[in-house]
Amino acid sequence: MSAPWDVIVVGAGIHGAGVAQAAAAGGHRVLVLEQTGIGAGTSSRSSKLIHGGLRYLETYQLRLVRECLRERAILLAIAPDLVRLQRFHVPIYGHTRRRPWLLRTGLSLYGVLAGLDRNTRWGQVPRARWNTLDGLDLNGLQHVFWYQDGQTDDLQLSRAVMRSAQALGAELRIPVRMVGAMLTADGITVRCDTPRGTEEMHARVLINAGGPWADAVARRIAPAVPVPTVERVQGSHIVLTGTIAQGIYYVESPRDGRAVFIMPWHGQTLVGTTEVRFQGDPADVAPTASELRYLQGIARQYFPRFRAPEADRIASSFAGLRVLPGGDGHTFHRSRETLLVADRERSPRVLSIYGGKLTSYRATAEQAMARMAGSLPVRALVARTREIRLTPD
Repeated sequence: MSAPWDVIVVGAGIHGAGVAQAAAAGGHRVLVLEQTGIGAGTSSRSSKLIHGGLRYLETYQLRLVRECLRERAILLAIAPDLVRLQRFHVPIYGHTRRRPWLLRTGLSLYGVLAGLDRNTRWGQVPRARWNTLDGLDLNGLQHVFWYQDGQTDDLQLSRAVMRSAQALGAELRIPVRMVGAMLTADGITVRCDTPRGTEEMHARVLINAGGPWADAVARRIAPAVPVPTVERVQGSHIVLTGTIAQGIYYVESPRDGRAVFIMPWHGQTLVGTTEVRFQGDPADVAPTASELRYLQGIARQYFPRFRAPEADRIASSFAGLRVLPGGDGHTFHRSRETLLVADRERSPRVLSIYGGKLTSYRATAEQAMARMAGSLPVRALVARTREIRLTPD
């Protein structure tokens, strides 16, 4: 059977959109299958940051931080209307576990990994200006460091990447749910539920970008393909009424030392995130009452105005799921590296993406396409994703 498609992508989150864009930019015939909507899952429920991951330096994930900082620079250049630099403030109190020497070391290394460009500057806010920091609690405050990182609208970014893929020739079908797939000698046949009934599509390769559903998608393929042990970790956010104006605050939970962001978001204040192991259907993910209290408590800890009655009213909340390698111990210490798992070493027909970060979606897509290059026909290059301008709706 001839393959009408070179690449079928399952999932239209940021990674599915990124792979579709990269494949179409490479001149391939691309079909994207999505069961709900572009960015409907975790890709619209993140912390809205395009950043290197300063906290990942604590677990020595230098390669990941360097990659994300490189991708941050690319996105600032190709998506200036979607990704903007923000000033991040890191307050240090007597109870703060991360001491000033550690912040200085981390911020210096962060700048080196970013190439010491103009966006890697950092410093300390003079004490005389502390009263300009959105009402930050000054009681016991010892230092306030600042540096720069990016903020985005994750859903708008996902949509922009998908529009780019479509402009390059990729086809998107919604709502379509993959219910099974059969590996063949020359590729893979995918069986889907569509509004017109069950349909089959054939492609040379399938990229499984199912996000928190990726392992379930992989298990629908026959003969069986490798599925690594992964764990879903819930990250919740709350949106409080009222806003802050001086940037983003990178604070520490007094209870467990976890890093949490407090940031402006569409005229309100976004606070997140948590890390809670999740069991069950990813479609059912939702913030728990204890997570809401936890995040409210952090907002009150650092900004006295949120301690007043009704001042910390939760306007909305949401939760997304990270996919991390399985293992024992605290999830903070797990690698955030993206896992790319193929059905076989030579001429793979299936590649599953597990985990991954919003910031590095483009690099992940490039790596996925490089891994599958030997299974795809040689096509004329249409464009380079690092040069394609991305714009909002």
